[in-house]
Amino acid sequence: MKSNIYTRKGDSGMTSLATGERVRKDSLRLECYGTIDELNSHLGLLLAEVEEEAVRQRLVGIQNTLFVIGAVLASPGRNDTPCPITGNTIERLEHDIDATAEGLPAWRGFTLPGGCRAAAQAHVCRTVCRRAERRMLALQAVEDVQPQLLAYINRLSDYLYTLACNLNRISGTEEIL
Repeated sequence: MKSNIYTRKGDSGMTSLATGERVRKDSLRLECYGTIDELNSHLGLLLAEVEEEAVRQRLVGIQNTLFVIGAVLASPGRNDTPCPITGNTIERLEHDIDATAEGLPAWRGFTLPGGCRAAAQAHVCRTVCRRAERRMLALQAVEDVQPQLLAYINRLSDYLYTLACNLNRISGTEEIL
C-alpha cells in the first residue's frame, strides 16, 4: 500500500489544526507554531555543531518541549487540559541557564552574534526564539495563550544567549562587544 506525503488538502491555502478546525495557513496561530517549528529545526542544526554530551542532552530536551508547545498552540480551546509546561519545566530551564553561565565572565555589554560556528547557530536560534515570543504575544492579544508557554519561550532565549557565550568560551573564540 502506497502512502503519500501529499494530500492536496492545503492547495487552497487552508490547513487543519489538531482539533480538526480548518484555518488559513497565514493565520496568527499557525504563524506561532510554525515559528516554534522553525526554531526546533534550527536547534537541530545547532545539535549537529555541538559535541558536548550534556549540552546535546539539554538541546534534545528543549526540542521535545518545543514540540509540546507547538502541539498546545495547534489545539485551541482545550483549556480543560492542564498545560504541560509547568513551573517545574521553567525552573529546569532556569537551572540550565545558571549551569551554562558558570565560568562565564560577568556581562560586559551587548555582543555581536557570531563567534565559533556553534555559537553563531545558537544566536540564530535565539533570534528565532524571540520572534516566536513576539508572535505568541500577538496571538495572546486576541486568543488565550497559557502564560507558562510565554515564560518558557522567554527563558529559552536567555538560555540560548548564555549557550552562545559558553560555546565561544569552550572554543576559545573571543566575542566582539
